[in-house]
Amino acid sequence: MTTRHKYMVIGGLWGLVLLALIPFAWNRWGAAGLNQSLANSIGPGDYHLTTTSGAPFTEDTLKGSPSAVFFGFTHCPEVCPTTLGDIATFQDELGPDAQLRVFFVTVDPERDKLEQLRDYVTWAPGVEGVSGSREEIDKAIRAFRIFARKVPLKDGGYTMDHSANILLFDRKGRFFEPIGYQEATDRVLEKIRRLNNI
Repeated sequence: MTTRHKYMVIGGLWGLVLLALIPFAWNRWGAAGLNQSLANSIGPGDYHLTTTSGAPFTEDTLKGSPSAVFFGFTHCPEVCPTTLGDIATFQDELGPDAQLRVFFVTVDPERDKLEQLRDYVTWAPGVEGVSGSREEIDKAIRAFRIFARKVPLKDGGYTMDHSANILLFDRKGRFFEPIGYQEATDRVLEKIRRLNNI
């Protein structure tokens, strides 16, 4: 084997070693950076909404204690009432000392004024409704990276398609983790307990 071929073989072997290290490096540094970036980018924005208790809802509202944010609407046939029922179950399991503040943000502000929202969420512990102008709701939808769109119905009315995840935020108002639609209660409680211990 010539010297040139020897260097080529050695260079090829080093190339394979470097390729093998890429997944390790990504798990060690790249994924952490992506998660950090994601945590900083979900929630912050210049939206100005109002809760059913009359308080402002802005990005600063999420600071101070762990919170959950869920987007939906009062005319929702299944996902929203099911999710509110799940939230009531989580809050009951957590007990009074570990409950979350939960914000139900409407994606349908034309129909969901604060009075309607108040009536809709009162039975779920710790849940406040959130509404505002269409413009401000759209800002919040973008800030929280939520999907929502109006779907016309044959009778001339409409319904809404929307994301079904609950978004968890830590005491600093930073995105923590999502809760999937109808995710197993034990997994959800484990997430919330980890959140409360940060």
